[in-house]
Amino acid sequence: MKKINQRKVHIISLGCPKNLIDSEVMGGLLNKSGHQVVDHSDSADTVIVNTCAFINPAKEEALEEILTLAEEKKRNNPQLQIVVAGCLAQRYGKELFAQIPEVDLFIGTGQVGNIVNHIDQLNQEKFKRSAVITKPDFLMNSQHPRLLPSAAASAYLKISDGCSNACSYCVIPSIRGPVRSRKPDDILQEAEILARRGIKEIIITAQDTTAYGRDLKGRPQLSSLLNDMAKIESVKWIRLLYAHPARVTTDLLSVIAAHEKICSYIDLPIQHIDDDVLKMMNRKVTGAEIRKVIAQAREIIRGVALRTSLIVGFPGETGKRFKKLADFVNEIKFDHLGVFTYSKEESTIAANLKSQVSEKEKERRREIIMNEQAAISGAINKTLIGAIQEVLIEEKSDRSGFAYIGRCSRQAPEIDGVTYIKKSKARIGEILKCRITAADDYDLFGEIIK
Repeated sequence: MKKINQRKVHIISLGCPKNLIDSEVMGGLLNKSGHQVVDHSDSADTVIVNTCAFINPAKEEALEEILTLAEEKKRNNPQLQIVVAGCLAQRYGKELFAQIPEVDLFIGTGQVGNIVNHIDQLNQEKFKRSAVITKPDFLMNSQHPRLLPSAAASAYLKISDGCSNACSYCVIPSIRGPVRSRKPDDILQEAEILARRGIKEIIITAQDTTAYGRDLKGRPQLSSLLNDMAKIESVKWIRLLYAHPARVTTDLLSVIAAHEKICSYIDLPIQHIDDDVLKMMNRKVTGAEIRKVIAQAREIIRGVALRTSLIVGFPGETGKRFKKLADFVNEIKFDHLGVFTYSKEESTIAANLKSQVSEKEKERRREIIMNEQAAISGAINKTLIGAIQEVLIEEKSDRSGFAYIGRCSRQAPEIDGVTYIKKSKARIGEILKCRITAADDYDLFGEIIK
């Protein structure tokens, strides 16, 4: 049944995979209610910008997107409705409400499930601009529809929301609330739904996946959840992101090792290796414990690919402490690594710490580690030349000599490199055996084995 006030809605999703899932849920709810989610803003009556506000670059990206839409509305399309959702709205919605009058509605992270009601109210004659910033307590479940790309072979699955870690530099607990885990049965039900939709790869995500279940009765374990998920026949790959090194257990590593369909891949954000810096960050883990977890992962999981993220320029990171981090990167040789420069966020403990590092020095330190990592990653990739890898075919390639872009199981979407496949016949969404024929610092190149 068509809604009387059916709207064409375009959703712009910024930031992390957790935010993307919220956007997919909003899209699913709007489609189900009779509104139409469209691919482009120029064909939309309403544009929702689902924002990130984790660090300064994310805030700047969100504001640029909002101001571009505001200018378009002011100059060319006064009837355009603009909704700002997500983390930026949760954090700054009330201030931005006064500063950007072109935005019709600001809604915080707790309002994802109410998106249909908000869009319907936008179309009422008596509607007045507002900022609806409530307690950040939304938690999706398997009954929430998700609007996924029609050809998607990979999807994220959010097992919890919020965070209770209280890292001294991080605003996520104030934006997303404390950790709230979904019940195992509900997660497995969503995994089954995704599998029936043709999803081949499920990527487990949360603010901290290893904190899963600690807030639930009976304290269900992440390892047990993965073990049960691996029994879903049509799911081919399961990938784990955002595993806090303080809570990676040998039991979890053993479950990953025991199942062929659980990728030999762990995203292990360590942030730093110096004990004093880790303590100031309130990471609740020591450098020695981080080393132990890495050693255990490599011992228990054959051929494991390790990804990490680091923060450079944290207050009190002296030259000596930074050198310790750089030496550690060279010693451990992570398969994949990302570096953030410390972002001074108001209302965090770290913002008031002494010995703040200049922006210029932060960038210099980031560049040093990324240059080192490029060489490390390139050397690791070259060892794969001649190896047979399963590759998930994701899209067509416009690179000369290569028909498709895919990923092997050691590559997560967006954050790692890709695998280019030479001209051949394949279908998007297939997982095929390929021989790696070449490699550069971040990407692999291969051919399908007939």
